[in-house]
Parts: sequence; C-alpha cells; structure tokens
Amino acid sequence: MEKLINDFSVGLFFWQTLLFVILVFFLRKYAWKPILNAVEEREEGIKNALDSAEKAKNEMKNLNADNERVLAEARIERDNLLKEAREIKNNIINEAKTQAGSEADKILTSAKEQINNEKMKAITELKNSVADLSIDMATMVLKSELKDVDKQKELVSKALKEAELN
Repeated sequence: MEKLINDFSVGLFFWQTLLFVILVFFLRKYAWKPILNAVEEREEGIKNALDSAEKAKNEMKNLNADNERVLAEARIERDNLLKEAREIKNNIINEAKTQAGSEADKILTSAKEQINNEKMKAITELKNSVADLSIDMATMVLKSELKDVDKQKELVSKALKEAELN
C-alpha cells in the first residue's frame, strides 16, 4: 500500500507538474503576452502623460515668464506715456503762461500809448483853449484901451520907445 501511495503521489506529482507546465505554456501564449502588452501600453501611456504634463508645465512656466515680461513692458510703456503726458501738459501750461504774459504786455503797451495819445490830445486842446481865451482877452483889453484916442497915442509912443531900446 505504501507503494501504491508512493506511485500515486509520484503520478499525481507528475500530472500536476505536467498540468502546471501546460497551464504556464497556455498562459504564456494567450494571457501573459496580452497582459504584458496591456501593461506595457499602460506604462507607455503613463510615460506619455507624464511627458505631456512636464511639457505643459514647462509651457506654463514659459507663458508665465512671457506674461511677466509683457506686463513689465506694459508698465514701462504706461509710465512713459504718463511721463510724456505730464511733459506735454507742462509745455502747454508754460506756453499759455508765456503767451498770456506776451498778450498782457501788448495790451499794457497799447494802453500806455493810448493814454499818452489822449494826454497829448488833451494838452493840445488845453493849449488851443488857452490860446483862444488869451486872444479873446487880449482882444477885449485892446478894444477897451483903444477906445480912447489919448490912450492910443500913449500906447504907440510906448511901443516905439521899447522898439528903440531893443
């Protein structure tokens, strides 16, 4: 019986080994290759996804750097525009002040000339009025002096004496 059990054990062992080898052969041919191919494809997909993620990360870094550069350029341009605007404003204000000063000087000069002309006109009119008044007064004095014949003779002799002295 022991021999039978030993023979049975050896036979069982043989058949189990044979079945194991056949199973490994079938698994290798039909299951392992597709499983390994699936695992390799999965590994390749993961590797590609990681590479894509790394590329996307690098592109994001580049985009962020470009954005920062563009923002810096925009800030510089904005500052330059503001500086130019301030300079233009100051130039316009200075030109307006200069022009206003020039206009004020012209108006002042014109006013002084007009005042001077009016003054000269008034002086001339005053002189003419004084001259007319003097002539009228002299005429009145002469008329009153020359009514009398004795006074006329005396005036003529006085004028002759003065003429002889000069």
